[in-house]
Amino acid sequence: MDKYIITGGSPLKGRVCISGAKNAAVAIIPAAILAGDVCRIENLPNISDVAVIARILQELGAEVTRANASTLIIDPRRINTFIARRELVSNMRASYYLLGALLGRWGKARVPMPGGCYFGIRPIDQHLKGFETLGAVAGVENGMIHLDAERLTGGHIYLDVVSVGATINIVLAAVKARGLTVLENAAREPHIVDLANFLNSMGADISGAGTDVIKIRGVESLRGTTYSIIPDQIEAGTYMAAAVAAGGDVVIENVTPKHLESITLKLRDLGAEIDEYDDSIRVRRTEPIKRTNVKTLPHPGFPTDMQPQISALCAVGSGTSIVTEGVWDNRFQYVDELRKMGVKATVDGKIAIFEGVPKLSGAPVAATDLRAGAAMIIAALMADGVTEIEQIRYIERGYENVVDKLRGLGADIKRISDYKDDAYAQNHA
Repeated sequence: MDKYIITGGSPLKGRVCISGAKNAAVAIIPAAILAGDVCRIENLPNISDVAVIARILQELGAEVTRANASTLIIDPRRINTFIARRELVSNMRASYYLLGALLGRWGKARVPMPGGCYFGIRPIDQHLKGFETLGAVAGVENGMIHLDAERLTGGHIYLDVVSVGATINIVLAAVKARGLTVLENAAREPHIVDLANFLNSMGADISGAGTDVIKIRGVESLRGTTYSIIPDQIEAGTYMAAAVAAGGDVVIENVTPKHLESITLKLRDLGAEIDEYDDSIRVRRTEPIKRTNVKTLPHPGFPTDMQPQISALCAVGSGTSIVTEGVWDNRFQYVDELRKMGVKATVDGKIAIFEGVPKLSGAPVAATDLRAGAAMIIAALMADGVTEIEQIRYIERGYENVVDKLRGLGADIKRISDYKDDAYAQNHA
């Protein structure tokens, strides 16, 4: 069984370079379906989620080649179907972006219900509401979402709840619809801005991305483009948290400090010293970790994808910390794993109360989802003794070369694999 073996207690020092944003990549790659020519997408993270969505496009008929570890060249002109195969789509949540992209290209889409990490019910009612406003008829048959439209026409859409997925899907569907689409109460995350910039580089007419009102003026066609995606805000935040956990002095490169403001604020509350530069950030901690309270919210609030990582820090804070999950219903499943390491925590629905303990102890644990796996790594870095983390396939869905990056900072971590070639396993998990 593949696992990480981490011996805690080593301070982290040095520099680490952040990869391209996973959440931008899994939206931008499906968006290439809408192009009328070749798209070259650069600064992609070399992770399993990118590999899966690229394979899905290949199965739809696209020609997808890898120019290098961080660049895909996608020729969507040979896509010949609007039906996505269940076996691949069931592996990842972001596969539902195929709905908006295929609907925008064909006026039809058949996509299975999405998979990926489970931490609560994932309703797609806001997605369907948007598609129906644009003129599509929506339904679900045998676990497949069906969308059909004679012609997509712009409309006025108000999201009942702020939804990143619905915002992205509606933008994808509306970009070639006739007329103007106004999307209110839209999500404002950095990767939504990145998607809009990508589409605009192909000739789309999108304004307001990054605010709660996005306007999309439909265009007849989109051309090919070359585009480099933004750095990964959550990967950067994870290494920031790791630096706080283990202590030391880490410079995190290839970041957009503005995207990290809410994370930086909370890590300072916990006792970190953080210096911001143009495209890098320095994190140090020399004092004991303090307590704090955190509530996750849509951007620009504290991101839900950083909640498990900061909870691992709260577990050793000097006092009582309260972590409130404001986005998902069931994102504290990982707390049972942290308890194996000596964490004292009480979970009541969307609230977890952590009573800080002086130290954690290494133990066998498992990643219950992608970001929970990151929390296990952070806890292991500051624990006494050895921690074994299983189910690392979740972690490798979203973190590129995490073992090599942490080793480069001085962490005592190795990957044990059933494969003879560990490097091959790391890149093909």
